Amino acid sequence: MALAATFLGGAKGRLLAPLVPFRFFGTALLFQVLAWGVLLAAADEVSHFQGGLGWPLAALHLVTLGVLLMTAVGASLQLLPVATRQAVSARRWPYAALWAGLTLGVGVLTLGMGLAWPSLLMVGAMLTSAALLGYLVLLARNLHGAKGMALVVTHGWAAVLSLLVLLGAAWSLVGVYQGTAVLARSSAMGLHVSFAAYGFMGLLVMGFSYILVPMFALSDNPSPHWAWLSLLLALLALVVAAMASIAWLGVHAWAAAAALGLGALMVHVGLMLRALRSGMRQGLGKPFVLVRLGWAALIASLLVALMRAFDLLPQWGSTVFGVLLVGGLLTVLMGVLSRIVPFLASMHAGAGQRRAPTPSSLTAQRPLNIHFYCHVGAMLLLLVACVQGSAWMLRLAAALGLAGACAFGSFFVIAWRRMRQNAPASERVAPAQTSSLRQIN
Repeated sequence: MALAATFLGGAKGRLLAPLVPFRFFGTALLFQVLAWGVLLAAADEVSHFQGGLGWPLAALHLVTLGVLLMTAVGASLQLLPVATRQAVSARRWPYAALWAGLTLGVGVLTLGMGLAWPSLLMVGAMLTSAALLGYLVLLARNLHGAKGMALVVTHGWAAVLSLLVLLGAAWSLVGVYQGTAVLARSSAMGLHVSFAAYGFMGLLVMGFSYILVPMFALSDNPSPHWAWLSLLLALLALVVAAMASIAWLGVHAWAAAAALGLGALMVHVGLMLRALRSGMRQGLGKPFVLVRLGWAALIASLLVALMRAFDLLPQWGSTVFGVLLVGGLLTVLMGVLSRIVPFLASMHAGAGQRRAPTPSSLTAQRPLNIHFYCHVGAMLLLLVACVQGSAWMLRLAAALGLAGACAFGSFFVIAWRRMRQNAPASERVAPAQTSSLRQIN
């Protein structure tokens, strides 16, 4: 448990102001509600979607940028300084500017996609890119000053490089609608999907899992040799995918990339399952059932990608691949967020107190239970709807997802309020900040 002990040792002295990560998390939950709502409203369009701009593309990016990216940014800004034993800056304006720029950028970008307005799409892309470049500066600064945790730090640097690649590919895709594309659309799309989902998000999730899973399970650290092997296979998979995207390798190189990625993920998940089984804390509840389901979906996405590389699936295979990939990442993050939110709330509420409130005392379990069943049901129905091309089943999936997202938002707001009620007066958030949080929830 050395890694978890290193993470927790002196962690309270390296916490950001609570509004910083919680503002990102709250905004991510708002975008999730919007994503399910857009999917519900545009179900007929989604069932016949053949690519290009439109509300189906907007719903997808409300999840990938609004939920996944926003959550990853908020979590990494807080967890990396703690993990790498660095003092955090007392200045709040860089974090506020990053949040505002990213929120506005994602909102404008997805609106431009939904309305099919290339000029609005371009403005949103500029705002989002500027915010992400600012985030890269903060992330690189944390990684550069890291002390220890080489495995986590290396995952972080690989995620930084992946983010740069996906930004370049994204701009080429935006350029298609302005006549300024640098890469062929198929090449840019291959780079964008590979380095956004498996590169940036996948590597960040894997890196932080080596801290969070042993910490929550109270287990020993995963074997470093196997963990480094997993990272090496993942990096090789991304290199092969990049070469296949720009046609430096034949089309069947996608099969090699999928196989390497599958190997990396299987090793990683095996390490995580072993940590969960051997931990002193068993029965981590529905959050880690979600995490396991998310891992299974990500593994399935790579199996589907492998089958698609050999043309072994019908036309719906590409849609199922997307649902498994994005849904798997979303499911893992929602499971982890179910644990991170009360954990951080407990640490903030306990600042300066002899006995901090426990995370369980800050957790509203009923909303989490509602979210669990709605989310799992929505994901299963989405998969069936993709195979059958059913618009009504898609509506039902979106309605369940929307109900689950609202329930999770309720859990989040209750955790925030209980944290403030338990915090010492000197540590409580100013009224203006509280008002700001209510606006994003």
